[in-house]
Amino acid sequence: MNEHANPAILNGPEMEGTGDYTSVLDVFHASVERFADNIAFSCMGQTLSYAELDRLSGDFAAWLQHETSLEPGDRIAIQLPNTLQFPVAVFGALRAGLVVVNTNPLYTEREMAHQFKDSGARGIVILANMADKLERVLERTDIEHLVVTELGDLHSFPKRQLINAVVKYVKKMVPAYGLPQAVPLRRALRLGAGLEHREASRGADDIVALQYTGGTTGLAKGTMLTHGNLVANMLQARQAIGKGLREGGETIIAPLPVYHIYTFTVNCLFMLETGNHSVLITNPRDLDAFVKELKSLDFSGFVGLNTLFNALCNREDFRALDFSSLKLTISGGMALTKAAAQRWEEVTGCAVAEGYGLTETSPIVSFNPIDAIQLGTIGKPVAGTEVKVVDLEGNDLPFGEAGELCVRGPQVMKGYWNRDDETAKAIDADGWFHTGDIAKLQDDGYIRIVDRKKDMILVSGFNVYPNEIEDVVAMHPGVVESAAVGVPDEESGEAIKLFVVAKDPELDAETLRRWCKKELAAYKVPRQVVFRDELPKTNVGKVLRRQLRDEDGESS
Repeated sequence: MNEHANPAILNGPEMEGTGDYTSVLDVFHASVERFADNIAFSCMGQTLSYAELDRLSGDFAAWLQHETSLEPGDRIAIQLPNTLQFPVAVFGALRAGLVVVNTNPLYTEREMAHQFKDSGARGIVILANMADKLERVLERTDIEHLVVTELGDLHSFPKRQLINAVVKYVKKMVPAYGLPQAVPLRRALRLGAGLEHREASRGADDIVALQYTGGTTGLAKGTMLTHGNLVANMLQARQAIGKGLREGGETIIAPLPVYHIYTFTVNCLFMLETGNHSVLITNPRDLDAFVKELKSLDFSGFVGLNTLFNALCNREDFRALDFSSLKLTISGGMALTKAAAQRWEEVTGCAVAEGYGLTETSPIVSFNPIDAIQLGTIGKPVAGTEVKVVDLEGNDLPFGEAGELCVRGPQVMKGYWNRDDETAKAIDADGWFHTGDIAKLQDDGYIRIVDRKKDMILVSGFNVYPNEIEDVVAMHPGVVESAAVGVPDEESGEAIKLFVVAKDPELDAETLRRWCKKELAAYKVPRQVVFRDELPKTNVGKVLRRQLRDEDGESS
């Protein structure tokens, strides 16, 4: 039998309405004009209308253009959690022609320094809570213009003062910092309000954002996403997800971080373009406050992931909510388990539609049709998208054969920032992006993921690469070598298990975890640490992580 006799390619439907927009700015201007009086975003009870978003982002764009030396094409880091300041800062930066570098607020100093230096960011908008870290890394970066904002800054008086006082003095969540050159966001907006801004002109091929994603080297790479990429994916999302949604009539819960490409595209573009209201949840880990906020909302959509569905459905107060308006639940960021999907539908009466994507694909590649969800699959390719699977030699495979999933479409990134070699490895000469994920194509048009990138660990939707953890652990004087692997975890999907060969017999697990906490974001810190006399290796000395994972599975 010739297994390559009938290679399969799945094609999404033709794209609709592709001629309306050239850039993200076109989407923004059309939306704020059409839906001026609608609520665009809300957070902690404070709303921001489309007209207010237009005005405030224009004020910020004017300040950037008149009060800084930033020029179109320069990079500006935005390091904010889900707050009203996020869309104001992002769209203000884009209107000034800048490239947004979305930065995780959970990053450590080491991670911040790498991303800022690698991107060449010359400006930053940062929450005061992590400004002390910025102070310590600033001299290692090219950042010249600093804007600091406090959590309640876009809330009305006196709630603004109350929120900021509680965060700073009661919860003590704002460590002392000294950045005399920093401009408070509210001051920048006041100054900008008295200035005229020039709307930047950006084309489809211009970079709109650098979204950093982990790499096998342990250092994150900047994915260059263009205006054309994000506009295409927004239109693909509208075509795949938008059935049954009313323009300007939906309230969508957004608990996942907006700096992540999943929520960035869905809530800051797709929901914005359709005139709908996104409710930004600043801290979804505070489930008490989260559910309390949901009680006051008549919400019709929910953008989440597997761990959050599980956590909420286990709460009596969540199960007691009124879900009569809920008609759309989207899952992404990590694999959706059948148990979680079924429990969510039992509790809310709304089925979960799972999609699949990557940072490099803006992110959506495939999505389960709302009216034909097939649990256990990642759905069908979205409009204008081709997918196939290939074997280790790059040969196209037929339906039902497992191979590396490859994607081609207008949402595929321009490449990795200053990493031409990595770009060439990821995108072949015919424009196919090689995902590294192992999948099977079904003859009914659905795609099923059967394995993931060989070594990547997925913790609550965040990519964690073992090399980065091992590099940090290797710096500990008591360690000979280590290997990090992912193990199943009900709460986070996967947890990190670290196998260590110690030089110091007194070294213990908690000491190593504390060491990691100083250098790594919390979700990258190993949950378990196991000491071994030696690690399994190939004959050329490469650690066999798969063998460690398999051994762990047999012992559990």
